[in-house]
Amino acid sequence: MHDIVIIGAGPAGLTAAIYALRANKSVLVLEKESFGGQITYSPKVENYPGFNEISGGELGEKLVEQALNLGAEIELDTVVSVKNPGSYKIVQCEHGQYQAKSVIIASGSRHRQLGLAREDEFTGNGVSYCALCDGAFYKDRAIAVIGGGNTALQDAVLMADQCSKVTIIQNLAFCTGEKKLIEILKGKKNVEFIFNTVVEELEGEEQLSSIMLRDLEHDKAYRFKVDGIFVAIGQQPDNKPFETLCKLDEQGFIIADESTVTSTPGVYAAGDCRTKKVRQVVTAAGDGAVAAMNACRFVESIEK
Repeated sequence: MHDIVIIGAGPAGLTAAIYALRANKSVLVLEKESFGGQITYSPKVENYPGFNEISGGELGEKLVEQALNLGAEIELDTVVSVKNPGSYKIVQCEHGQYQAKSVIIASGSRHRQLGLAREDEFTGNGVSYCALCDGAFYKDRAIAVIGGGNTALQDAVLMADQCSKVTIIQNLAFCTGEKKLIEILKGKKNVEFIFNTVVEELEGEEQLSSIMLRDLEHDKAYRFKVDGIFVAIGQQPDNKPFETLCKLDEQGFIIADESTVTSTPGVYAAGDCRTKKVRQVVTAAGDGAVAAMNACRFVESIEK
């Protein structure tokens, strides 16, 4: 029996572990892929407080090291389900079963990918999913934003102030984002819209140099030279193991506000897996701290 089981070893989960351990709680962190979370795939992080510049991999390593030094147990295993029989929780994994007085879900979410060949290969080398994180690397260069929703349009506004050319590529005949954002972009001379078009191929040697586009209206393929693309076609949470444990929204995110409190007592959701507007490494860490303090209070309340 652990005081707290944390699902996910990204910035949210590891911050939660650090706070819970400092409150003298026994903590088990479960991670199914890579310790440190998605941030480990970012070659350079320049927006995390305390570091002018640090690689995502190094930041992840520091978080893991800090949690381990405080006494965290960390296991590599995939969570299949979490049951709530009453006074404790049962976390069922592929290779084991664990009991906890409280659970913090910090399973994160993934940027929805285009699903193209070589997409993983070019990630960090011309393909990005976060303009705020990687935009500075494309100053005075030509980039394309893939998508037409609010996130894509906000990315385009941000990039238009520093790039020589921004092309918004949308598979529909119109953008689905806010009209105000569309008006702002139409007023910028270095912004172009391409509608009814999808990306079919990514081209280049070690660095992305061009993309193959298909005009859906005329069924015509053509090459489009670009220094980088920012994919903004939505987020994809991995919350299926928790769908019977707590309430999810239509997109599959766990319904929880800034308190990280879910619909199930003793279960908290931190970071990108929950409903929220801003998904950044620093907000994930903030969620982790809040979730840990709430979980500690819950554990103490049931022990009285």
